[in-house]
Amino acid sequence: MEPTNKKQRIIAYIDGFNLYYGMKEAGRKDTLWLNIQLLAQNLLKPDQELVFTKYFTSRVKNDPPKERRQNTYIEAIETLADCQIYYGRHQFHVEKCRKCAHSYLYASEKMTDVNIAVEMLGDAYLDKYDMALLITGDSDLIPPIKAIHHLFNTKRVFVAFPPNRHNVDIQRAAKGNIIIGKERLRNSQFSENVVKKGGFILKRPAEWS
Repeated sequence: MEPTNKKQRIIAYIDGFNLYYGMKEAGRKDTLWLNIQLLAQNLLKPDQELVFTKYFTSRVKNDPPKERRQNTYIEAIETLADCQIYYGRHQFHVEKCRKCAHSYLYASEKMTDVNIAVEMLGDAYLDKYDMALLITGDSDLIPPIKAIHHLFNTKRVFVAFPPNRHNVDIQRAAKGNIIIGKERLRNSQFSENVVKKGGFILKRPAEWS
């Protein structure tokens, strides 16, 4: 039998907020203008091929500067081929400080982990990948990781942890893992100016320089 040069098919599933806050908490705001597809490619081995990228996020609300930055970033992601964005939602709660009794509005992200689980399982069933590259540190995704390994013994989930998001339980459930370092983030940035169809230029937000 002749050897085959067929590459392993990879789909990247990216937990947008988990990645964003990991970079932000690590003090790496200069890497927030992140080309997620390039990052996924930079995490692969020579015998692997990125066939699609799926990015999961929610729209920021009630904060105009953050909304503008996010809109610019999402438009940059939309310029990427073989990439799709999936939206969850923000749910607002009123929280009260135990010390001063001051009430404030708190937003939590909903549906992202469910959306990722549905896509990973559905794509495994349809045989769209050999390995799922999951970028997250969210332990809520342990059940779908385990389900994929149980139901599809020829497939595996490899987890890339964002900065400050390493999780031992996820590491145990995954079949391979890595912590995304600053050099990979720096080497996976969009160009300072991203050109949309029609010629409109998207610029890196000044706050991310």
